[in-house]
Amino acid sequence: MGFLAYLLIGALAGWLAGNMMKGDGFGLLGNMVVGIIGAILGGWVLGLVGISFGGFIGSLVTATIGAIILLFIVGKIKK
Repeated sequence: MGFLAYLLIGALAGWLAGNMMKGDGFGLLGNMVVGIIGAILGGWVLGLVGISFGGFIGSLVTATIGAIILLFIVGKIKK
């Protein structure tokens, strides 16, 4: 997967995670950055567990899970 596709999936995942977390978001741009970082986190966490998803949808699911985890952690630290 290309670098641009990785950024697009991360940004979309951040937007999705921000909508799912309701109130723990950081605005559109902040959520996109969190989504890109969350994509890395999600890939790492799911890789440890032995779960892997393929294709665009699988990558989006992985990145969204990572972004939700990251938004949750940052939201707890922020409080």
